[in-house]
Amino acid sequence: MSSEIRKVTGTGVPLVLDDIDTDRIIPARYLRCVTFDGLGDHAFEDDRQQDESHPFDDARFASGSVLVSGRNFGCGSSREHAPQSLLRWGIQAVVAESFAEIFFGNCTSLGIPAVCASRADLEKLAAAIETDPSTELTVDLENCTVSCGDLTAEVTIPESARTALLTGQYDFLTQLLEASEQIATTGKAIPYFTSFA
Repeated sequence: MSSEIRKVTGTGVPLVLDDIDTDRIIPARYLRCVTFDGLGDHAFEDDRQQDESHPFDDARFASGSVLVSGRNFGCGSSREHAPQSLLRWGIQAVVAESFAEIFFGNCTSLGIPAVCASRADLEKLAAAIETDPSTELTVDLENCTVSCGDLTAEVTIPESARTALLTGQYDFLTQLLEASEQIATTGKAIPYFTSFA
């Protein structure tokens, strides 16, 4: 079972705005959910109700999987629900000018590459998506680039997160499953563990 993420390719969703906080990504009333199932339907719900032209309601971007945004994306409260809602909406990578630290960590732990690009490149990417929504973007973690048509731009990501995504080490469930024999062996050697088995 491999969870390695080397590239993410898909059409884009342009939302180049600054300081989009987690309350906007997923409204607080959805924090009471028991599971994350169906959370994608509510991504940016309040923004979408206030703005009929919001990209998440625009049919041209309905199948987009690479979100292009602005500075300080995912600021505010540290809710994991925000990247969960994006993932369940269909977002597989986010390219922005910068990220709030906890949001970035939550994205990485879900296998969503969150990479940074310059504002000029973000605006070029957004313009390319607007011009032709069927154009695919590729976030390449091996080469630290994002490409869209003739445009290729450098992106940055902390090396620890990049390595975790490239090797699949971000995926703790897979790590546990792959180590199931070692876990069972260790468990048998622990007296209190075997008494509960």
